[in-house]
Amino acid sequence: MVDEPAIAGLDIGTTNIKAVVFDPRGHPVSSAAVPTPTNTPRPGWTEHDPEELWDAAVQALRDAVRGADPRRVESVAVASMAEAGVPLDGSGRPVHDVIAWFDRRSTEQARHLEREVGADRLAEVTGLRLQPIYGLCKLMWLQQHQPDAFSRLRRWLHVADFIAYRLCGEQATDFSLATRTAALDLGALDWSQELLAAAEIDASVLPPLRWSGTRLATVMADAAEATGLPTSATVATGGHDHICGALAAGVLDPGRALDSMGTAESILVPTAEFPRGGQPARHGYSCGAHVARGRYYVAGGVHAAGASVDWIVDLVGDAEQRDRLLAAAEKVPPGARGACFMPHLRSPDGEVVQRAALFGLTPDLDRATVVRAVLEGLAFAFRDTLEAVAGHAGLEEAPEVRGIGGGARNRLLLRLKATVLGRPLQRLEVQEATSLGAALLGAVGAGLFEDAGAAADAQELDAEEVAPDPEQVEAYQARFREIYGRDYPELRAVSQALDRRGDD
Repeated sequence: MVDEPAIAGLDIGTTNIKAVVFDPRGHPVSSAAVPTPTNTPRPGWTEHDPEELWDAAVQALRDAVRGADPRRVESVAVASMAEAGVPLDGSGRPVHDVIAWFDRRSTEQARHLEREVGADRLAEVTGLRLQPIYGLCKLMWLQQHQPDAFSRLRRWLHVADFIAYRLCGEQATDFSLATRTAALDLGALDWSQELLAAAEIDASVLPPLRWSGTRLATVMADAAEATGLPTSATVATGGHDHICGALAAGVLDPGRALDSMGTAESILVPTAEFPRGGQPARHGYSCGAHVARGRYYVAGGVHAAGASVDWIVDLVGDAEQRDRLLAAAEKVPPGARGACFMPHLRSPDGEVVQRAALFGLTPDLDRATVVRAVLEGLAFAFRDTLEAVAGHAGLEEAPEVRGIGGGARNRLLLRLKATVLGRPLQRLEVQEATSLGAALLGAVGAGLFEDAGAAADAQELDAEEVAPDPEQVEAYQARFREIYGRDYPELRAVSQALDRRGDD
């Protein structure tokens, strides 16, 4: 169609910044990626220069738009990592570098919140379990350790919000990103005066709150000249990268679950209401606002899922042998001849120890058997997390699981997951899901779709059903109950001791 509109989505990720132009049915027209500028000013600290982030985003957008017809681009929105923010002065200029989302320098500030508010109260208000990575903790760190910069700070924008601001001149954030500040009252959908008072942070520092897909303005002339976007293109609020990926996969309603399989694995179940009371967070899970208006979610994950596969392949072989090792692992009988892998250890109260455990080894085990054990352990961890998340979401029936990401190309792992669950999974081939989710939100803001649900429904997704192995279902159900469903306090104690020793 000659006059068909195009929509642009930008994904500001930890490793790369990706810009993709799509047609309204989710087919990529052109794309570009540049490395995310990252600095390490001292051991254990990671930062991003805001101007370098903007320049990289401009380059990615310019290269992607050049590969399309710029005149047809009607909208753009931005997704980003969630816990990283840009502190700005009253003129919109950065006063300090962006502290990376995973940087844990604000541990003492998290402890302050625990003393002043309490982890249980924070869970009730925000849906989160207390961690030092949240935006509120970073603001407190700036206040205490960079008082000159903090004295000039007038606004804190998430990275996605900052890029949108530089595109259109309007400052706002969406609820999915605001969730990860630990300053949002998720039930009231407003900034929590209680938590801000405990942190001694003025509410005026935080931006206006909007649902994802809200129109902000059109692209300013200088941004249009830099990026190649037309000044007629709408800029809309985007969102948290993982949640934008859920939108692209059509995971908006409680009957579905997203299994995003990358280096880490994120498992998300939408809900129609915020699960009040803080119970998910107390058991190691998190709640948040979805990018779909009026929707929320409960999420959990497997910390090093894809990384565990890469690790075991590199340990017993190398990347070139990956396919042969997986093919050999497929022939190993269920149970991996007694070998057992746990990617993390979870206690009954939700405490998670991230050190993995590989046990049940004997001298007669070959490489394929150990690879099979790791894949089985990941499948069991997936079921354990999915059932817990679905339970906290209040689901009475098992959700349809949609798998996306690089890990979804591991056919053996997908089949093991389906077999451990005892029901089929859906594997979706979604190209650049995060960028697509952002682009759909931009299209909603431009009025191309009525809402996020309509945008998701318009996508032409390639779906493949992955069925369980009927001959192995019973064996895996029994092994899950007997092995993975148990608590291992001794293993957790050893792992915690090793963690403490590593900190010394």
